Amino acid sequence: MPQHNHAPNRICPNCSGFAAVAIATGVRLRDGSRHTVPVTCPTCEGIGTVARPLATTAKAA
Repeated sequence: MPQHNHAPNRICPNCSGFAAVAIATGVRLRDGSRHTVPVTCPTCEGIGTVARPLATTAKAA
């Protein structure tokens, strides 16, 4: 039975696949929760993966 070869991962080199995060500002809201700011990776634009040429270039560097 033939084995399938999966393509190598194209994880973003800048965010390591964690493309979107919520950063706490330290300010508390009236209900007691913290105010957070959503931030996405500028390289992969919040996807977590990059195009193959960029992924192979990042590994070589």
